[in-house]
Amino acid sequence: MAAVLAFARAGIKAQLVAPRPAPRELSAPTDTYHPRVYAISPASQAFLADLGVWEGLNHRRVAPVSAMEIQGDTGARLHLDAWQAATAHLAWIVESSELERVMSQALAWSGAQWIDDTIARWQPGQAVTASGKVLPCELCVGADGAASPLRKMAGLSHHSRPYGDVGLVAHLDTTLPHQNTAFQWFGEEGVLALLPLPDSVRGPQVSMVWSVRAARAQDVLSLMPEERARRLPGMLAQVAGDRLGALKLNSEVHGFPLFVEQADVIAPGIALVGDAAHRVHPLAGQGLNLGLGDVQALARVLASRESFRSLGDMQVLRRYRRARAEPVAAMRAVTDGLHKLFTLRSAPVVWLRNAGLTWVDAVPALKRVLVGQASRS
Repeated sequence: MAAVLAFARAGIKAQLVAPRPAPRELSAPTDTYHPRVYAISPASQAFLADLGVWEGLNHRRVAPVSAMEIQGDTGARLHLDAWQAATAHLAWIVESSELERVMSQALAWSGAQWIDDTIARWQPGQAVTASGKVLPCELCVGADGAASPLRKMAGLSHHSRPYGDVGLVAHLDTTLPHQNTAFQWFGEEGVLALLPLPDSVRGPQVSMVWSVRAARAQDVLSLMPEERARRLPGMLAQVAGDRLGALKLNSEVHGFPLFVEQADVIAPGIALVGDAAHRVHPLAGQGLNLGLGDVQALARVLASRESFRSLGDMQVLRRYRRARAEPVAAMRAVTDGLHKLFTLRSAPVVWLRNAGLTWVDAVPALKRVLVGQASRS
């Protein structure tokens, strides 16, 4: 949806081919939150505002992040504040359903055609839907997720490596306020993140993303709901201590396996964006931000192409690939490197990584650089 909106603003006619979801009404004042939430970076927020999406969100359901607290596995701690980069917020936590609701409305206002179908066959210059509709196209953009049928049709190479971890997501009530701070713990149980959500009538709440080994995740997911609600807060307390007070599960728990993936992103007449092009470990919460960055770069490259070049011209598409190669590779290196670093258990490595956190926390200039870089992601 973001891609079609971006192309429309760039003066490029685009059609969206995808199953149309059920219409979403304006979010009612309810304490039930969608299980999937995103950490929207300042760069992505500016892009969504440019698309006319940001102001349409129900901001009572959006939680700003003004600080981050990162803790190692021996008590080392790094605290980052938005004010260190002279900005109000580091990120915003937004529900997937809320973004989709507003984007659907924006698409309807844009006049872009939404074809309620799927692509069954593709070749340069033409796509055929499952219902047999033939769609001429200079460029077909694969924004169809990690399994990307379009990527397979185009024969683009794809490399995937499983982490052997599962990301567990759920929402929790807390007895202490989160103060718009995102918390993250690196430890033997994996990586635990507790992200701020708007307060409910019950009090403060957070969204949990817990990356753990598959066997440990299965132990949690296999429990009966009542038993899981009783035992999960204790498991989390072993990692988070009483930093946010007592924790209480207020939603279902979902699990998804984690991978690092990379694909060839272009071929004549085709370009991939988002999870179809790449996936990184969720410990930095940058998956959607990378995808929105792809869309923004592709729209910019297409709009600035020479008049004699088509949208699917390889010379044009190579510019898109170059524009995204460095930011995607950098994020993959950081997330993959951190995951590997914190899975090593030798005493020297444990000491070194925790000493590193402590050292960075003691150097204000370096913290300003980190916050500034995060704000531009």
